Amino acid sequence: MEKIQHKEGQRAVISVLVMVSLGHLLNDMFQAVIPAIYPLLKEALELSFIQIGAITLTNQLTSSLLQPLVGYFSDRHPRPYALAFGMCFTLAGLLILSMAHSFVLVLVAVAFVGMGSSVLHPESSKVARMASGGAKGMAQSVFQVGGNIGRSFGPIIVALLVVPHGQHAISWISLLALIAIGLLVKVGGWYKRQIEQYGRMKSKFDLENTTHLSRHQITMAILVLLVLMFSKDFYISNIQNYLTFFLIDKFHMSIGASQLCLFAFLFASAIGLIIGGAVGDRYGRKYVIWGSILGAAPFALALPYCNLVWTIVLIVIIGIIISSAMSAILVYATELLPGNVGMISGAFFGLSFGLGGIGSALFGWIAEMESIRYAFQLTAFLPLLGIVTYWLPNIRE
Repeated sequence: MEKIQHKEGQRAVISVLVMVSLGHLLNDMFQAVIPAIYPLLKEALELSFIQIGAITLTNQLTSSLLQPLVGYFSDRHPRPYALAFGMCFTLAGLLILSMAHSFVLVLVAVAFVGMGSSVLHPESSKVARMASGGAKGMAQSVFQVGGNIGRSFGPIIVALLVVPHGQHAISWISLLALIAIGLLVKVGGWYKRQIEQYGRMKSKFDLENTTHLSRHQITMAILVLLVLMFSKDFYISNIQNYLTFFLIDKFHMSIGASQLCLFAFLFASAIGLIIGGAVGDRYGRKYVIWGSILGAAPFALALPYCNLVWTIVLIVIIGIIISSAMSAILVYATELLPGNVGMISGAFFGLSFGLGGIGSALFGWIAEMESIRYAFQLTAFLPLLGIVTYWLPNIRE
């Protein structure tokens, strides 16, 4: 396997990172199909915004509640081929969604897709760390950027395939899940060899706590990270799930054109992830978190009041800035509690999905009661919570 040398003497396994990232890309592309077809489902099944929010809540809660449990179990009893097994749930969910003609069946379908993600994220995050060679932020970014690119492809696939051919075309998309299963079987084989060679702990980075923080400092740091996750994920959830409705309502866009704008936001988010990982490894993750969440605030506050051109420009800028925090937050958290990478990854990915689901349901209710424009004006204040980064202790590795 192709490897590169890192300055700390470890070597990153590039082929494994690429396969994990591709598996993440396909998984999150399937996830992104769900919000991308909301306009179609709303019209076909005569759904309210509250029901749209409930669909997102079901999908993301099934994922978020299970991820920490999967990660905790994996830290103690690794199952290398669990990644491929989890993707089978996603495949089943997509097939059900392609045939769902009732609100209840849609909920069942998105729950299956959520369960697939609950396995992939903590396990893949562990594999990325094993293969990082010490460049933990960059490895997490490579893994996560696959997910962001996949989420950006979801609306494009829906616009090109599902909108012209109907809901049943989702079954064609599900064929890609077979490719994902094949990739994850190969990753599982490498994972198994690491366990056989090194045992449950594969890296000195999982055995050493170089932060020397007290229990009180660690607790406070975790609380600050939770506030930052709330701010980031509530805001991103509103953009991902309701940007198309906002553009259609304010600028009278077609569904296809609004999907392209959503693609621009998601693709910009993928670029931001890579930037955040590289900068965090070099200069420190706290600086990335500062600049990411609080730095997005002025652009978020301006977004609801701009014309179409500036709205698209700001969507791209916000996507790049606010997404750069995720890998920094995750690696920072794993440095606080080394040896629990699966549990921490599962908890933070699960928290991200759970907050996103709650935010989607809440903002769907606000849009129903007030208006979609009011929901965007309200969420614009969330990035200001980035100010709490001040209370994060500095970690010197």
